[in-house]
Amino acid sequence: MGLRIGEAMLSQFLAQSETTNAKARQFAITQTVELNNLIPPTVSYESRGNLVIIGPTRIIVDVAEQFTDLNSITLVSTESENQAHESARTVYFAKELSVKGFLGAFDIECVVNGEKVNLAKVTIGATAFDLVLDMKLDSVMTEQVPVPGYYPVGRGYPTLAQVLDELPDLVGTFDKPKYFRLNPDLCAHSSRGVKGCERCVDACPAGALTSEGTAESGHHIQINPYLCQGVGTCSTACPTEAISYALPEAEKTQNFAARLLTNYRKEGGETPIIAFCSDRHENFNVMALKTMPDHVIPVVLDEILSVGIDTWFSTLVNGAAQVLFIASRRMPETIQRVLTQEVEIAQAFLTQLGLEPERVQVVYMEALNEMTLIDTPLSIIDGQLTGNKRERLMGALDHLAANNIEITEIQTMPSHAPYGTIDCETKDCTLCMGCVAVCPTRALHSDPDSPTLKFIEQDCVQCGLCVNACPEKALSMKVQMNWNQEQRQETQIMHKEDAACCLTCGKPFAPASMIEMLRTKLQGNPHFSDEASINRLYMCEDCRVKDIFVDLSANPEKQLKV
Repeated sequence: MGLRIGEAMLSQFLAQSETTNAKARQFAITQTVELNNLIPPTVSYESRGNLVIIGPTRIIVDVAEQFTDLNSITLVSTESENQAHESARTVYFAKELSVKGFLGAFDIECVVNGEKVNLAKVTIGATAFDLVLDMKLDSVMTEQVPVPGYYPVGRGYPTLAQVLDELPDLVGTFDKPKYFRLNPDLCAHSSRGVKGCERCVDACPAGALTSEGTAESGHHIQINPYLCQGVGTCSTACPTEAISYALPEAEKTQNFAARLLTNYRKEGGETPIIAFCSDRHENFNVMALKTMPDHVIPVVLDEILSVGIDTWFSTLVNGAAQVLFIASRRMPETIQRVLTQEVEIAQAFLTQLGLEPERVQVVYMEALNEMTLIDTPLSIIDGQLTGNKRERLMGALDHLAANNIEITEIQTMPSHAPYGTIDCETKDCTLCMGCVAVCPTRALHSDPDSPTLKFIEQDCVQCGLCVNACPEKALSMKVQMNWNQEQRQETQIMHKEDAACCLTCGKPFAPASMIEMLRTKLQGNPHFSDEASINRLYMCEDCRVKDIFVDLSANPEKQLKV
């Protein structure tokens, strides 16, 4: 699994041309080492060949005759019993049908003869079915990318012919890679019971990502590796790299593309264009490349969205004139939406730089005539881009900004872009630092020596955790791109107040205004009626505790009131 230059048919096509660019392309392909994870982590499926077929009676009865070699076949009609069709096979007429699970573990519940049952238990005496063939026009499972072992033929894809070829072989034990790594410490989804970013959940077309937990126990992102199909949309959408594609890692992919371009230029190739495409559609890839010039270099991925915007701009500053995605409008709607949104962000950056937005472009197989090709490479960066996902992207953008026309420092971005600033209404801010406590990137942070709220714009991913955590509603988000590199990376003071210093040790421990507010609110409270209790408001936490114990030791009768 991983990143590949081309498959057999594609390789044969690329070897046919004899132009200088074609020879340079072929040299780059053969000389650049491909990236693969030799022993990726896997999950296993166990299938015994127990199939359930769902749909109209006549259709499922006829289709069942094509699967005689499987262990068992259960027919579930979605029609009423008065539409029964004569058959030697038993047909179950089900209502309120639900299907959950994956290959080897499908839990099917329905109402049969007025009773809700687990269908596998009452039909084959097992806990679950292994395979599901769904012939309904509106399939029971609605995930845009079907889970392994589930075939929604009724909705048009895959075709019945494809299923007849593939499904009978799904008996035995099967391993599938774990496509992603999840680092909860970087996740901007939730902190301290507050919810924020949900980009990955919204981007998953397979139903593999969910938000679990409660405000009390804490929310967290859960990835079901048995449902995950490795389409890559979650890692592309994730602004913090909490979810990263592991086959291979993004930084290795970027370095691979850089070496590919270097080898192409070394052999005399000019104006290279990188075309990312999926290995699932080799015929489409060849068809598209036949319409393109010889300086278009295909890079075949497991999924075209396994690389994100940082890789796209890295490719541009490493010598590519353009980055293309060979896609189809038959792709699931969520994949198209995420790709469109990310390309929209990339094109906004390019436009603000005074460059052609088509330098990052989706090429749909259904509309190849709408493709725009650009033959003028940009200035090449000196050295490799390093750091995390955002740092690599910003490094590429700053290189382009320094080597192109002057641009306005602050530019608006599409509303879904994870770049921008935080505004603070200082008159409402109490410097409680609730925002600092939940910030996943430390874009917001405090000063240990004074009551100061600080902010670094480049690190802000617009997750909304700080806004949602602020008890005074003093914070708001503003999506934008600040092209002033120094200003974007520097630490800004958002709000600062005089510190209240501890009466005992002199250490600054809180905003003076907060202590005065507490003193005012506690006037008349019986627990703060004496001078000693009021004075403790002006002590740091350590000195306050010591003072209480010294007082209890000197006046033991006070222990009865504690």
